[in-house]
Amino acid sequence: MALNKRLRDLEENDLQALVDNQVSEHKTIEYKSALPGNADGDKKEFLADISSFANASGGDLIYGIREQAGIPIELSGLELNDVDKEILRLESCIQTGIAPRLFRIVETHSVSLPTKRRYAIVIRIRKSWAAPHMVTFKNDSKFFSRNSRGKYQLDVSELRSAFLLSEAVAERARTFRTERLSNIIAGETPTALDENAPKIVLHIVPFGAFELSAKPNIGLLTQVDNARLTEPLRLFPGGFPAPHYNFDGLLVSVQDSYTQFFRNGSIECVDTSILAASKERRFTSGSIYETRLLQAMKRYLDAQQRLDVELPSLVMVSLLGVKDYTIRFDINDFFLLDGHRIDRSNLVVSEILIDSYNCDLAVSMKPIFDAIANAAKWSRSMSYSEDGKLLLPNLE
Repeated sequence: MALNKRLRDLEENDLQALVDNQVSEHKTIEYKSALPGNADGDKKEFLADISSFANASGGDLIYGIREQAGIPIELSGLELNDVDKEILRLESCIQTGIAPRLFRIVETHSVSLPTKRRYAIVIRIRKSWAAPHMVTFKNDSKFFSRNSRGKYQLDVSELRSAFLLSEAVAERARTFRTERLSNIIAGETPTALDENAPKIVLHIVPFGAFELSAKPNIGLLTQVDNARLTEPLRLFPGGFPAPHYNFDGLLVSVQDSYTQFFRNGSIECVDTSILAASKERRFTSGSIYETRLLQAMKRYLDAQQRLDVELPSLVMVSLLGVKDYTIRFDINDFFLLDGHRIDRSNLVVSEILIDSYNCDLAVSMKPIFDAIANAAKWSRSMSYSEDGKLLLPNLE
């Protein structure tokens, strides 16, 4: 980024320095002297600019700088009566004119220019891991990316490569999960667990985890204010130690559970207490394990957001050593237990995609819960009504 500074900290002198130093337009920066208008052509051009940054390496789109042949020649500013209204207009256009929607990777900030009594508007777009994004305004269907000369429309070959790259990232996350599950089954865990106990394993892997630049400051999780975010997934909450560093990152471990925060922003937690609560009768409570998973998911996504980990992330749940276990959803279900046994040792459930920190976790996690309930011969997770509404209380 030419503006190597947090967006909210930008000031007039930062933008003036771009002009003084003749920082030319390139792959991650573009100048505009005026905001896009409300005409359809203006909006399409604006959306093409935004999506091109998201589909490439990200960058800054700066309104209020006049350029000539890509060289900034004047911090001219924008004469605006209501800058917040203009920002809202631009953000609304972005959210309705690009698919898939750009969640949390676009930030907009107005910079006051006191010497000119005007404003500049900077839109910062991060690289998207849900790319490629398509401009969909007025039934348009075009894909754009960027190189050193600016934006361009992707051809068929480049579009195919973009889709394959996105799938390749997802496949690396699946491979990571497979390798980690192999270690857990072999007993090669960062803390000793009961090898004979059934286990719940949760993996949260951001798409950006495999980039060389993926280095979130996991040390933030050692701060007292963030302690609750590191609590392990387990049957009984509370009573867990502070995280400590290990080779992979940060580890929080107790006798029957651990949570590993990896240096690249990924999270792994393994618990042996929830499923084994009724080891003699070999059943587990669907409502309890689902509640604990939803609570843990909330904590860990909050932790990733605190670390500024970019979405999307793949969420993957596995149940290990559960053959002949049953799932009970109600105290009156005992007569169903014998007929609802899981027929295999390991349930490796298909992943789900989380693309917003503000998502409804109960809705997002339902496909995972349904698949596990199906393995125990239920038609769906009975923690949800037939219309998909969560029935579980006390998720906070």
